Amino acid sequence: MSDTEDRLDRLEIHLAQQQQMIDDLSEALALQQRDIDALKARLVRSDSRIAELEAGLPAPGNEKPPHW
Repeated sequence: MSDTEDRLDRLEIHLAQQQQMIDDLSEALALQQRDIDALKARLVRSDSRIAELEAGLPAPGNEKPPHW
């Protein structure tokens, strides 16, 4: 094998490894984005539920606590 062919082989291997790493990182990023989207939706539902619960509570009084 000539030096040029050897060098070309090493470059092709290196390129293939980099492409695999990019694909792996892209997949990890997509999974994280799905998790973030699910967590955002859950947070919105939780905020809505808290607002509903707070709406059903009586307004806080303006009286001083017993220890005053």
